[in-house]
Amino acid sequence: MFAAENGLKGDPRLQAISEAIRVVPHFPKPGIMFQDITTLLLDHKAFKHTVDIFVDRYRDMDISVVAGVEARGFMFGPSIALAIGAKFVPLRKPRKLPGEVISEAYELEYGTDCLEMHVGAVQPGERALVIDDLIATGGTLSAAITLLERVGAEVVECGCVIGLPEVKGQCRLNGKPLYILVEPREIDNCC
Repeated sequence: MFAAENGLKGDPRLQAISEAIRVVPHFPKPGIMFQDITTLLLDHKAFKHTVDIFVDRYRDMDISVVAGVEARGFMFGPSIALAIGAKFVPLRKPRKLPGEVISEAYELEYGTDCLEMHVGAVQPGERALVIDDLIATGGTLSAAITLLERVGAEVVECGCVIGLPEVKGQCRLNGKPLYILVEPREIDNCC
């Protein structure tokens, strides 16, 4: 569900967030319109709006774990976790975490990948939120959900800054709710 469909229609913060995201055409390959959130992070007001909207949504949901997907979920997840009184758990690419890990492989459009989490980072029965910057196919979020559920967590929702309006990936999320702030921007027609 998009934030604008859930009580935030016309909220100027959503427009500010959208406008702060730079579109880089043909990156990392031809035909891709890359949604660059680094420019959102440079705009402290838009960055704060992003975190505030997520915090307002999740503050009263008894979430004890905010799981951020590498790497851009790390930029939003810790701030959200601190504000709602939850711990932050990084879901990393293979061989990035020291110590014992649990892994979940998943399919991408162009191959396979894997997410890992420290063993013992999440306890059975904990209520978890998964945060990432963007959802396209849903493969990464689906792997995150599976990883958390394998250790007994209850995944309450997935939250993304950007999502396609026809989010095909939502059907891959095993029925878990998806909350999206803005749709992807097209390149500006300024030049």
